[in-house]
Amino acid sequence: MSATQVPDVIEDMPATSIDLSVVVPAYNEEQRLGPTLDAIVDHLRENENRWGEWELIVVDDGSTDGTRDVVAAAKARDTRVQLVTSPRNRGKGHALRLGVLASYGRRVLVTDADLAAPIDELEQLDKALTDGQAAAIGSRATAGAAIERRQHRMRELLGRAGNLLIRRIAVPGIRDTQCGFKLFDGDRAREAFAASRLNGWGIDVEVLQHFRRSGWPVAEVPVRWAHQSGSKVRPADYGRVLAELTLLKARSVRPADLLAAALFLLLAVALQSGRWADPGHRYLPSSLQDQNQWEWFFAVTADNVSQLRNPLFTTFQGFPDGVNLMANTVMLGLSVPLAPLTLLAGPAFTLALVMTLGLAATAAAWYWLIVKRVVRQRGAAFVGAALAAFAPPMVSHANAHPNFVVLFMVPLIIDRALRLCTGARVVRDGVVLGLMVAYQIFLGEEPLLLASLGTVLFAGAYAAARREVARAAWRPLLKGLGIGAAVCLPIVALPLYWQFFGPQSYKSVLHGDNAGNSPLALLSFAERSAIAGDELTANALSLNPTEQNAFYGWPLAALAFAIVIRLWEHAVVKALAFTTIAAAVLSLGPRFRIPLTDITMPGPWALLADKPLFESVIEGRVAMICAPALGMLLALAIERLVRTPSQSTRLLGLTAVALALLPIVPAPLKTVERAEVPAFIADGTWKSYVDVDKGETLVPVPLPDSGNAEALHWQTAAGLGFKLPGGYFNGPYGKERIGIYGASPRSTSSLLSDIYYKGVVPQIGEDWQAQAKADFAYWKAGALVLAPQGREDALRAAVEKLVGRPGKWVDGVWVWDLHDGS
Repeated sequence: MSATQVPDVIEDMPATSIDLSVVVPAYNEEQRLGPTLDAIVDHLRENENRWGEWELIVVDDGSTDGTRDVVAAAKARDTRVQLVTSPRNRGKGHALRLGVLASYGRRVLVTDADLAAPIDELEQLDKALTDGQAAAIGSRATAGAAIERRQHRMRELLGRAGNLLIRRIAVPGIRDTQCGFKLFDGDRAREAFAASRLNGWGIDVEVLQHFRRSGWPVAEVPVRWAHQSGSKVRPADYGRVLAELTLLKARSVRPADLLAAALFLLLAVALQSGRWADPGHRYLPSSLQDQNQWEWFFAVTADNVSQLRNPLFTTFQGFPDGVNLMANTVMLGLSVPLAPLTLLAGPAFTLALVMTLGLAATAAAWYWLIVKRVVRQRGAAFVGAALAAFAPPMVSHANAHPNFVVLFMVPLIIDRALRLCTGARVVRDGVVLGLMVAYQIFLGEEPLLLASLGTVLFAGAYAAARREVARAAWRPLLKGLGIGAAVCLPIVALPLYWQFFGPQSYKSVLHGDNAGNSPLALLSFAERSAIAGDELTANALSLNPTEQNAFYGWPLAALAFAIVIRLWEHAVVKALAFTTIAAAVLSLGPRFRIPLTDITMPGPWALLADKPLFESVIEGRVAMICAPALGMLLALAIERLVRTPSQSTRLLGLTAVALALLPIVPAPLKTVERAEVPAFIADGTWKSYVDVDKGETLVPVPLPDSGNAEALHWQTAAGLGFKLPGGYFNGPYGKERIGIYGASPRSTSSLLSDIYYKGVVPQIGEDWQAQAKADFAYWKAGALVLAPQGREDALRAAVEKLVGRPGKWVDGVWVWDLHDGS
């Protein structure tokens, strides 16, 4: 039999009741082990009335020196000394696991062979267990600890750095995870060590993690400690501990979780498949002009980063006033770190990647939250998370609004807020929450506002159903929120000041008198629902294809109603039901018309419509809150059905779920061939007409706006080589600085816009010509460029009259060179 096949040997292990087991791992400890065993045996003998029946288990981890002889000598002195052997050296973790699993004690002490913490410190640890703790850790880092002999200064600093990383990543709240002097409740120790997998130094952290996850209290007790020469722990071992724990974490992921993540990614790729066929040359027509706008956002942010310019502002659009980028949801949390990718692969590729991975990551985050907080059944969690991330409103926004698709931080923020309610680690969780919220602000403020609204609705309903829980939770929650605000505000203060008070800031955005949902929209089907989709109905009931914010379908509404009735006794179901109904009603807007009548009713959104921040929200988007709430209700129902012993009930219930979801399964987003960039732009001919060194701009005809922003694509295709007046962004208008889409209109831009949209050319005389000349000067126009488009002839005739001469056909466009004295 080879050495690797020799089983571990346990010699003469007792089968009697033991009060205390002491476990000492040893590898080549011939020099230090003898005095340690003598000290332990003498202490236990002298205090037998205190410790009762005891055993001392030494685990020889494949030593090649005389370690076993030392143990044999100690055993000859007292038969309660036992030896556990391993045929080869496998590490401290393996040795500890062997020793603890071989123990019988009601309490188990593990201590290193050097006995750096004196054995009489056992009494301090034992008091902690008597007071109700499940484990007591001898600590060198808590108040009252005494370090009688220190390590070398450099070794100590490196060790502290490694221990800090371990604490932050693996076992928060415990200062000294690696001190080898720990006392455990015996049965819990054997359970934890039996579940352990690490063979190295990381087992200390792994076992403490097990205690934490199991809810078993752990105390950190100050002890006396003295460095012993010959220690086998090196500063680099802390790095090995982290590597072991990382590997262990990876191994702990269930195959079902990996499958769920893979399926979410597959769904996201399928949804965006038309774009991925050729990211640079495919366009989502349902995005209207938003794809051009968002690609420009990524491009201008990458340019600002590469040129070390202010990422919160630019004059590439809206020249000369510019664009307040912080007030335009450019998603600095992604557009800045992805700047190298944008510069390398182009903004179209970056946007496609963000939309695809954003959907998958959001679904994975909801899945993680649902598994952690709502259900344990992985299939149920998958269905719930899929609905939360791929519901019809999410698919609608997947055409063009990454800020409403990349929502992976929202479930993490919700989970962190729930942690605060326990009061366990309020300071730490408050700090983390503050950092998370700060990052979400740089991903999208409106989704954060809606998520906060949904969380408040849920919390209020749950508090009403479980008042005792609310009474215990509100103090630590408020404290943690205060800490989170104190962390978050310094990070976002300057960007938010710039957003609300900086150049080109505005007060609110005009969305029309009522941008709420029709009640019918909540029960109808969206355009991209593969089976039941109805483009005409969906467009009639929504602002546009990117704002189909409801459309959950009547079968899902009916199923949700049935779930709530069946599971009404659960507080979480009551809270989810209230959240869904409240969000749906709020999404109707400040007033709504009762279907099939002319009766208009006031909506509760009127209470929020004119409040700060809420005044800029498209109220129909509030219905997006329903998606995760419905997903969680669905997950609860599926888990209950899966566990139902009646096969017929299970089959009937799962069939109802399938029938409710099939009508809203999304079809891939529509894509078309993208309009070619004129050769005048693509080939760089424009450089002969626009002197960028003198600050001149290229003026498209008509000027770009929210309905016609193709010029933004020209600009990104030209590597942001020129600046544009006009544009598609949010900016201020008038003395009141009301938010509008695009630049503040001037006479000439309004004239050209009216011609483009209405086709009517007014009588153009000297006054119009003089105004145009002033506007061209204001824009520092180097050239006017008219590409082939609808109403091209009317636009060309108008520009000829404004400039006083015909344009030239150059590389596929009409050009008026304004350097000729005009």
